[in-house]
Amino acid sequence: MSQAREFDVVIWGASGFTGRLVAEYLYKKYGVDQEVKWAMAGRNQTKLERVRDQVADREVPLILADSHDEASLLEMSGRTKVICTTVGPYGKYGSKLVAACVAQKTDYCDLCGEVPWMRQMIDQHHETARANGTKIVHTCGFDSIPSDMGVYFVQKEAMAQTGQPAQEINMRVRSFSGGVSGGTLASLSDSVEKAYKDKEQFRTLIDPYGLNPTDYRSGPDGRDLQAVVYDEASDGWIYPFIMAGINTKVVRRSNALAGFPYGRNFRYDEATMSGPGVSGRLKGIAAAVPLGIVAGAKPGSLLKKTIDAVLPKPGEGPSQSARENGYYNLRFYTTLADGSKALGKVTGDMDPGYGSTAKMMGEAAVCLAQDELPETAGVLTPAVAMGDALLHRLETNAGLTFDYQAD
Repeated sequence: MSQAREFDVVIWGASGFTGRLVAEYLYKKYGVDQEVKWAMAGRNQTKLERVRDQVADREVPLILADSHDEASLLEMSGRTKVICTTVGPYGKYGSKLVAACVAQKTDYCDLCGEVPWMRQMIDQHHETARANGTKIVHTCGFDSIPSDMGVYFVQKEAMAQTGQPAQEINMRVRSFSGGVSGGTLASLSDSVEKAYKDKEQFRTLIDPYGLNPTDYRSGPDGRDLQAVVYDEASDGWIYPFIMAGINTKVVRRSNALAGFPYGRNFRYDEATMSGPGVSGRLKGIAAAVPLGIVAGAKPGSLLKKTIDAVLPKPGEGPSQSARENGYYNLRFYTTLADGSKALGKVTGDMDPGYGSTAKMMGEAAVCLAQDELPETAGVLTPAVAMGDALLHRLETNAGLTFDYQAD
């Protein structure tokens, strides 16, 4: 986006739990009105001022707008190069903002993991955004930057070292530590509730290619893992990864949008490692059972109400200590076209859902605002929208490491 704007980045939802972490990161990394011109935005002046006093200083500009007030969203998005939004569930609060950004030719990034809503945004706005040069980029947090950029990195290294792309990548979560956010849980719950009510949204949710362009919604991959199984790739037991249903679809959309550089028969899946032997199998079962209960609880049921009562509420999240002491370690077991093997690794230096996500989100927003990027526009993925520029920022500023080792 080339127009002159007052700000590089506006953080929408800056008074919320995640929004304040992004604001705190930008303030510590970029200061105020220096390399990056940014502002905090929300609907409540008092809350914004209180959070600004806690994480930044009074030099940071404040903007008032409302998720349901189209005029205020148009005015806000017209003042900045990029809107960085943490206001979810996006299916409830995000649609008018995306429309405003497309209308104002303002680039956009969010933390969304709501597959049916992302499908709606693709159907409603991709062609218009592509034509007017706007980048709308969902999933710029733990879901799905480590997966999307991890595959991008592995494929780039495979091509550079061997001249051939990876035919199959099995991403396995080796280890992680961090808390659970009420906002993330609310977004997941909202997606499931809508899928129960709408058969088309349910089909999108379970379709492995549910986010692909309309003409490319088929391929060799099946549904995401639903059981505890022995895994040849990692030589141990694995169980379902709660974010796989989002991440795998984003990776496949990246491949399709980019013209299939990974190949039309590229296969990708995700799971969590629980280890070898009987202990690994038992550990997998112990972890998978509660995940299955939470995921399978029918909206409105007594079980769902009970679960909601004990889990964190929107606006609640892990402590500063939990965020700073958290981490994640992802392995990308890679099979090249000739059958040879390689191993990719992605690690993060803070808890995945908040500490690391705030840094990834902040750098994605600055990347959209300031870096030389591919000309591609539309409703994009992180890898397609930002590519090498984002990879550099993640390694340099956001505490992520990327590694590739051939067998």
